[in-house]
Amino acid sequence: MNDSDAVLTATIPPESAGRRFDQALAELFPDYSRSRLSSWIKSGAARLDGAAVAPRQLVSGGERVDVEVRLQREVGAEAEEIALAIRHEDDDVIVVDKPAGLIVHPGAGNPGGTLQNALLHHDPRLASIPRGGLVHRLDKDTSGLLVVARTLRAHTALVEQLSTRTMHRQYEAIVYGAMVAGGKVDQPIGRHAGDRLRQAVREDGRDAVTHYRVRERFRALTVVECRLETGRTHQIRVHMAHVRHPIVGDSTYGNLRLPKGATPRLVEMLRGFRRQALHAERLEFRHPADGRDIVVEAPRPADMEALVAALRDDAGTG
Repeated sequence: MNDSDAVLTATIPPESAGRRFDQALAELFPDYSRSRLSSWIKSGAARLDGAAVAPRQLVSGGERVDVEVRLQREVGAEAEEIALAIRHEDDDVIVVDKPAGLIVHPGAGNPGGTLQNALLHHDPRLASIPRGGLVHRLDKDTSGLLVVARTLRAHTALVEQLSTRTMHRQYEAIVYGAMVAGGKVDQPIGRHAGDRLRQAVREDGRDAVTHYRVRERFRALTVVECRLETGRTHQIRVHMAHVRHPIVGDSTYGNLRLPKGATPRLVEMLRGFRRQALHAERLEFRHPADGRDIVVEAPRPADMEALVAALRDDAGTG
């Protein structure tokens, strides 16, 4: 049965006696968020012994609960036929490989042509899921994997995995400088004091932790693997710049650096790389319906592959 036509029934257990109705309901139906359940109580869609009551109503235990799952259109975006590279799909989730240049969801100045518009065309039911099912996001010019929830239950479960840091996200980046070894950046991130479009490491920011490991080192650049503990805006980009290894192509947090004596091919590649060389390559999470481990990978995109090839050629290892 889909979320859109579900009628949930249950009995308040004796151990819940004395608790508020909204608290007891959250314990009975943990697949739905507390705010969602509270809205259903207030609208009369969730009833106690057949009666509409307030969320704060105390329960005695033994009452019958009926919940009519009501989904309303959550997003105002329109469906658009835009090609999607889907890496995993089932009744509960979609994992899509977003290309660089595609904005995740509509905003000021970008009313359409986004990943959300494409997803609504692929599955119109996503209009009834918060944020159109999008659980997390990637910057416009970052490529790679995003997970999308197709049901309210899945959305609640996946958001919980993000908040408890049990969803694992791995990235590949090409950065300036020859890194000696991997490490961890544990520095809080907040909005830049002088530029609202940028983020910055600042003491009063939100905690942010990025682990990185050297994959392939060249004389002036390094291919690194990055794993997120947290998911702050621009986190990897800010943290790599903070340790003086900004990401290639990231004009917001770094500048073009041409290695001395670089081959014409490498110089051309670096000059022409117009987006941050950052790719969300691997996503690991528990399936929201059956709990099995889901691991999805996305291959290195063509532009980053070409840059690595130019680096190897410059080093004489291509």
